[in-house]
Parts: sequence; C-alpha cells; structure tokens
Amino acid sequence: MALYATFPAHGAGARLTRPVELVCFTLVVAQAVYLMTACLQGIWIVGPGGGVPSDFVNVWAAGRLVLEGHPAAAYDWPAHKLVEEAAVGHPFAGYFGWHYPPTFLFVAAALSLLSYAGAYAFWVFGTFPAYLAAIRAIIGERNGYLLAAAFPALLGNFIVGQNGFLTAGLIGGALFLLPRRPIVAGLLIGLLSYKPHLGLLFPIALIAGGYWRAFFGAALAATLMAAAAWLAFGSDTWAAFFANIGHASQAFLSDGWADFGKLQTAFGLTRMLGGSETLAWAAQGAVALIAALAVAVLWWGRAPYEIKAAGLGAGAMLATPYLYTYDLVVLAVPLAFLFRLGQTRGFLPREMAGIGGACLLILIFPFVKVPVGFFAVLVVAVLIARRALTLQDLPQSVAI
Repeated sequence: MALYATFPAHGAGARLTRPVELVCFTLVVAQAVYLMTACLQGIWIVGPGGGVPSDFVNVWAAGRLVLEGHPAAAYDWPAHKLVEEAAVGHPFAGYFGWHYPPTFLFVAAALSLLSYAGAYAFWVFGTFPAYLAAIRAIIGERNGYLLAAAFPALLGNFIVGQNGFLTAGLIGGALFLLPRRPIVAGLLIGLLSYKPHLGLLFPIALIAGGYWRAFFGAALAATLMAAAAWLAFGSDTWAAFFANIGHASQAFLSDGWADFGKLQTAFGLTRMLGGSETLAWAAQGAVALIAALAVAVLWWGRAPYEIKAAGLGAGAMLATPYLYTYDLVVLAVPLAFLFRLGQTRGFLPREMAGIGGACLLILIFPFVKVPVGFFAVLVVAVLIARRALTLQDLPQSVAI
C-alpha cells in the first residue's frame, strides 16, 4: 500500500489518483514477474536438482511424518531433517525447524498428500485469496484488491512458502467481523492459535472492549482445536511440542541460528547491534508492555473502531520477539484500517507519506538485511497513535 495520493484532502470519498494506481499496478506486475522468472530459472519451488529447500519444507515434512504414523517426530530435529531432505530430493545445509503447535499438523498432513512442489504452490496460492478478501473487506472498495496485491511484503511470503497470507487473513477477517459478528470473529481468533505468539494482545483487547462473545468464541475454538489434536496425535506429540519450545528459543533467539538481522523485532534489532541477550529481552519487554497498555487504553476508550483495530494489529506485531519478514504481511491489516478511516474522515497531513515510508522500508529489506520491518511497524504505530490523539474527542465510527 505504498505512496497513496487521495482527494479530497479532508472529508469522505477519498480515492486513489491515477498515478498512484499506476504505481500499485507496477508493484503488482513486478512481483509477479519476479516470481515467474524465479520459477523458470529454477530458484523457486523446483530447481534443476530437485525441490528448492525453503521454509515450506518443514510443513511438508511434518505432514509426511503424521501420515507415516509418527506425529511426535515432527519435533525431533534429526528425524524431521531427514524427511525434509527426502522432500526436496537432495541433502542441504541448515535446518527448517517445525515449531508450530500440534493443531497445525492437520494442515501439514493434508498438504503432504500432494507432492512437495504441488503442495507448495497450493499453499501459497490457496491462502493468498484469504488475505486479499480480508483487505478488500476492510477497505470496502474494489481498489482494496489492488492495494493488497501491491503491498511489498507479499513477495517474501511467496518466496519462502510461509503462512503470512493465512495469518493476515485470520487477523484481518476477525477484526472486520468483530463489531457485527463477534462469535465468528472469535472463532477466527481461535484459529490464530496456530501462531500463539501473534495473539498475545487479543485477550487484552477483547476484555477491555467488552467483546465477551468473541472472547469465549476464541477460547472455545482454541480449546476444541487442542483437544482434536490431542485425540488425533496423542499426548506424546503435545509433550514433544512443549519440549521443543525451549530448544527452538535457545537456537533462534539466543544463538541466532536464523540471523538476528532477519528478526523484525526490538529483540532482533538489539542483538544485531551487539547487545546482550539480557538487554534484548529488556528492550522487547518494554516494547511489549507499551503495546499492551496502548491496546488496553484504546479498546477501553471511545476511539473509532478503525483505530482500535489498527492499534491491535500493529501492537500484536510489536509485542512478539519472534517476527520475520513473511509475518510483515499482517501489517497490511492496520494499514487497511487507516486507509478506511482516511476515506471516511479525510487523511491527516503527511499521513500518506508515513504509510509510503513504511512500505518503502519493507521493500528495501533484501538490500539492507537489517530489521527495517520493525521500523516499518513502528512508523505505522506512530500514525495510529497520532490518529487516536487527533480523534479522541470524536464519536466512534459506525461499525463496519
């Protein structure tokens, strides 16, 4: 959603101008051409020597272990790595760990019924429409599709076969439905428990806002999913998952296996700059506490719903220490709510420049390899805070 230009400057009915539509269209085409070129050159999904190892291989391998009757082995790193190499057809350096709760093994098992390449393509292109639909629904106009497809974070998720589209679809869909269909929204939030570290602030927001039906709907959905996974995969799998959490935390957050520069959080930035692990946790804790307090205040107060939703979306990304570039797809959700608010109430001075700057930070990540995504989220958080302070005395918007 880079470089918006709208008219009128104040009031309802804001629209993208033709030049900005062309910029967005160019971004869409550029990302599509890159993916096609990468596929033809054998550096995406399938290469000359077999499958290309990427994040998705851990999903396919975990699902294959489920189908072979060994779900707990998905958390056994040596056993899981052997299946990963079998998936791509050749050995490779490194390891793509499986750190998701057993509830996500249902999805992994279903995907592993296909070939590795087929499952990869089905996954990324199958979840992409959920993301598009959520952003389109929030913005409320057809240009939402264009804005969503132009967002620079998409390419990173496509390339590694990650779950950013599903996560953004669940968060965006839940926040869109919450005012009118809180139970359905709660069920979507419950499904988000497959990435529990991104749902840390949702209970705070729902309780502060008095959305009790959504709160209990989310709790019910998460509980039923956990129970279903226990019945299907056994208690040993859950025990293996909890044992794996400490191992994974040590490897990725303490030892930096995946490169601290790729970790788009206060924790990652501190470690990348040479700070100690203790200092990094202190910085992350401070950011998470501020985000939690801000969300609580927003959802307790009378701010427009768009601000509440945008604040929760950005706050959820700031609160977790574990956030990678593919997770930045979620940032499209708070941006969509900001854009919706701008359409109905007008855009603030330099607000579009701030949104464009956040998108530019994400766009340049491959060239700088520093946590620019963290700064992008901070920029959006500042824009949301500015909106909240500007509109604090205005009545709440009509529920969307």
